[in-house]
Amino acid sequence: MVLSVIIVNYNVKYFLEQCLCSVQKAIAAIDAEIIVIDNHSTDGSLEYLRPLFPSVIFLVNEKNIGFGKANNIALRQAKADFILFLNPDTIVNDTCFSTCISFLKTVPNKGAAGIRMVDGSGKFLPESKRSFPSPVSSFYKLIGLASLFPSSKYLNHYALGNLDKSETHEIDVLAGAFMMIKKEVLEKVNGFDESFFMYGEDIDLSYRIKHAGYKIFYLGETAIIHFKGESAKKQNLNYVRMFYTAMDIFVSKHYSKTASFFFSLFIWFAIAIRTITTLFQGIFFKLPFLKNKAENSFSQSLIVGSSEEQKEINDLLNKVAFQKITLPFVDSLKKITEFPSIKKLIFCAGDLGYSEIIHFIQSAPDYRFRFHTKGSKSIVGSDSKKGSGETKGA
Repeated sequence: MVLSVIIVNYNVKYFLEQCLCSVQKAIAAIDAEIIVIDNHSTDGSLEYLRPLFPSVIFLVNEKNIGFGKANNIALRQAKADFILFLNPDTIVNDTCFSTCISFLKTVPNKGAAGIRMVDGSGKFLPESKRSFPSPVSSFYKLIGLASLFPSSKYLNHYALGNLDKSETHEIDVLAGAFMMIKKEVLEKVNGFDESFFMYGEDIDLSYRIKHAGYKIFYLGETAIIHFKGESAKKQNLNYVRMFYTAMDIFVSKHYSKTASFFFSLFIWFAIAIRTITTLFQGIFFKLPFLKNKAENSFSQSLIVGSSEEQKEINDLLNKVAFQKITLPFVDSLKKITEFPSIKKLIFCAGDLGYSEIIHFIQSAPDYRFRFHTKGSKSIVGSDSKKGSGETKGA
């Protein structure tokens, strides 16, 4: 077998449904298996998804055991030569798996590959390519200099801001949302370190892969959607605590005692700063005048798909909204401009390919996007990597 796709799920059944639809298209010409390991979801994920995806292998944990440990359990059952660890809140394009596999086959010491990621609005996600964290780069990121100078080799070194996002580069750190790794490499480094519950395990695994003599690459020519904020909400104190605690574990494990001491001081200082700012953000964004009242409305949307898919989406919306909805549709991306007043699009990945859709959203900043696959029972999307996404499901 060539490829095993491993996905850890926790309470994101509609996003995972759309993810699995895209994965099934991407493996159509590949000898592959899909393994979903559920970390004790309480949203009915298994009951909802199992009948829809009979070919998917579902594993079930009796409690939430964390990202790394769950992946290791699935890894022990994986049969393929290449392993892809994939987040459930992603949509992959039709050729990205074959592109990564072909690339990794070319040279023996190419051990792993990541990919360009964009959020649900088409914006590039800088964590797609990263260096190992250092006190200086972390400081620049914390105080905002990295954001002010995103292309700087020095001020945004952590996100490798000087490297062209559309090209291929050797990098240090894979993003946990999409990590394709040769199984022989994973066996050599013993998979994920299970002392990381969530966050930081991708940095740790990348560090050990590099120190085992393998190279890690970022492939910028092809892209996927990573909605973010869905499998783990980002703007809360629990996230701040878990993320920086993971960084503390990483530096204590891999850096010298002196460097680890000073880095740890910085990390706990960062926790204090982020805690204060997160508290203020939580209060500020709850103010009534800042709420986006249109966020959960599909009434002013344009369906991009066939007439059959238009009926499918209208039926779904009628069922969940308990009101008659008939949305207009166009059958190609070129016809979207025929409806200049509509700025919310629902893409149907039936006649349209995921590659075509992902390419379009990166070049259309004035629109909001939602995603549905022909035959599926949900619509998903997110306008911001920091906020909760929008879902509708049967």
